[in-house]
Amino acid sequence: MLVLGIESSCDETGVALVDASGQGVPVLLSHALHSQIDMHQAYGGVVPELASRDHIRRVLPLIDEVLGQGQRSLDQVDVIAYTRGPGLAGALLVGAGVACSLAASLGKPVMGVHHLEGHLLSPFLSADPPAFSFVALLVSGGHTQLMRVDRVGNYELLGETIDDAAGEAFDKSAKLLGLPYPGGPHLAKLAQGGDAEAFKLPRPLLHSGDLDFSFSGLKTAVLTQAKKLGEPIGEKARADLAASTQAAIVEVLVKKSLKALEQTGLKRLVVAGGVGANALLREQLNAACKKKGIRVHYPELHLCTDNGAMIALAAGMRLQAGISEANSAYSFDVKPRWPLDMLAAQQ
Repeated sequence: MLVLGIESSCDETGVALVDASGQGVPVLLSHALHSQIDMHQAYGGVVPELASRDHIRRVLPLIDEVLGQGQRSLDQVDVIAYTRGPGLAGALLVGAGVACSLAASLGKPVMGVHHLEGHLLSPFLSADPPAFSFVALLVSGGHTQLMRVDRVGNYELLGETIDDAAGEAFDKSAKLLGLPYPGGPHLAKLAQGGDAEAFKLPRPLLHSGDLDFSFSGLKTAVLTQAKKLGEPIGEKARADLAASTQAAIVEVLVKKSLKALEQTGLKRLVVAGGVGANALLREQLNAACKKKGIRVHYPELHLCTDNGAMIALAAGMRLQAGISEANSAYSFDVKPRWPLDMLAAQQ
C-alpha cells in the first residue's frame, strides 16, 4: 500500500511517499521539502497569505519530484494523505484541496492527518525507532506538550503550555536580540559563545507540581535585560543573554519531561518537533535520562521540522492499525485548532 503524504500547515511544503504494505513501520521511499524561510525573513515572521500562495506554487512540482525519486507512478499510489490541522487555515486548505482533487481525479481514497500526530510518530522513521508505550515531548514553534502514548491513536495529554510555546520563546527572544528569522537556530548558535549563568532568568512553572509550561514570563525577562543593556548590545552580552535564555528553556523542558516519566512510570521518551533539533536540549536530555535508565528517541534531524514524511507515515500507521480508513468523500474541511488528545473523538 503506497501512501502519498502532503504537508502544508505553515511555512514548509512537504511531500513524501511511504510503503505501508507490511506489518512493520511504513518504509519511507522518497520525500521532498521546500522551506519558505527566505521569503518570510523580510517580514520577521510567517505571513499567512504569502505562505498559502507559495504552497500552491510548490506542491505539484514536489509531487512529481517525490514520485520520480521513489520510482513510482501516480496511478500506483493507493492513498493520498494531507495535513488536516492544526495550522494556518489558508495553508491547510491548499494541501487539502490538492490532495482531494488529485484523489478524486484518480479514483483513489484520501485521508486527513493530524499534524502533531505526524510529529509524534516521526521518530519511527529514525535509525533507532521507539516502541510503545512512551512519554512524548512535542516541542515546536506553536506547541509544547507532554503526552502519554500507548499505541497509535491513543494519546493522553499530561501537560501543555498555557501561553507561549518553547519555540516561540526562542524566536521572540532572538528577535529582541536583533537576530534574523527564524530566531531559534540563530539564538542557539549565538549561545555557543556565551555564559549560560551570566543572567539569572526565570524558569516559569518549574516547581508548579504539574506538567504544564509557561514561557511568556521568560520572554518578558529577556526584554527587561535587553533594555538594561542598552543599544547597541555588545557582542559578549548578546551571547551571554542568548546562552542564559536557552539554558532556561532547556532546563524547564528537561525537568518537566523527567517528572512526566516519573509520574507515568515509563522508561522511554520520544522528543519531536522543531525544537527537538536543539543540540543543548538533546545533550541534557540524553545525560539526565541515561542516569535513570531511560531510552530517548528523536526524529532524524532533517525530519524535525514540518515535512511530508511524517504525514505519510502517520496515515500509513493508522491504516495498518485499523483505527482509520481512507475515504472517497472528496469534500473536505480543515481544523486550524485541533487538540491532539481529542483526535479520536473528532475523527
